[in-house]
Amino acid sequence: MLAELRERDATGEIAEIYAEIRRLWAVPYVSSLQRHLATRPGWLPWTWTALGPVFASGIAQTAAWRAADGLVVPPLASISRDALRVWGVDAAGERAIRSICASFVRVSPVNLVLSGLLRRLLNGDPPGRAQPKAGWVPPSSVGPLPALVEPAALPPAEQATLASLGTTVDGQPFVPGLYRMLATWPGLLAHLATVLRPQLADAATLAAGQRLLAAVDAEIPAVFAALPTLPTAPPMPAEKEFAGIRSALDTYRKTSPEMVVFGRMIGDALPAADA
Repeated sequence: MLAELRERDATGEIAEIYAEIRRLWAVPYVSSLQRHLATRPGWLPWTWTALGPVFASGIAQTAAWRAADGLVVPPLASISRDALRVWGVDAAGERAIRSICASFVRVSPVNLVLSGLLRRLLNGDPPGRAQPKAGWVPPSSVGPLPALVEPAALPPAEQATLASLGTTVDGQPFVPGLYRMLATWPGLLAHLATVLRPQLADAATLAAGQRLLAAVDAEIPAVFAALPTLPTAPPMPAEKEFAGIRSALDTYRKTSPEMVVFGRMIGDALPAADA
């Protein structure tokens, strides 16, 4: 699997950055993008020092959520409550699944903004000289959510089903967190793998993802202009490492819209919350 520093293994400065990301993204976990950056020496501290001010001020999140607001996605066939119970999803699990979907709809546009800002820094674009003010109050966190399932701990058939929804990052297998959380319920995961895989090539689904990307891309210049000058410490990582980071960003540019689109599609297919 793609290298990542798990939240429970983070210490010192990395643990502090993880805590800030959870608070400012308003979800109870740190995304795989940041967990992967944390495995590359110096990358997460430098990225957070350079880009953190526009997240501490809420400028980046506000732009990200504005870009995703009102995104229209194709429908999935409705999932009945009886089917959920057959798959071992009780009432608490149903609430958790709804929260899982909401969390990825919330966090993925923010990660797209972070990726877009980081890409511009790697391209040598000079940030602005702004001084964004911290103190923004994020919304209440989504949750509680189940832990990410470790693919290696699953039986072979469940591993294969989960892997069928994955991709690669810099040549390493990668399964997005949405599916790793939903793998808590193997029957549901099998159903979703069956109905979602064709959607990966569906024109309407792809168009929804492209609309989200275009809306996020349109927000990046203003957010980038709100950054302060680059810090002198910690130092910017070596240029020879940029290709690997760009490769990771390219994959997240594909999977992050997928998380928003599929998160909404799955959430919309669930039984009504008050039913």
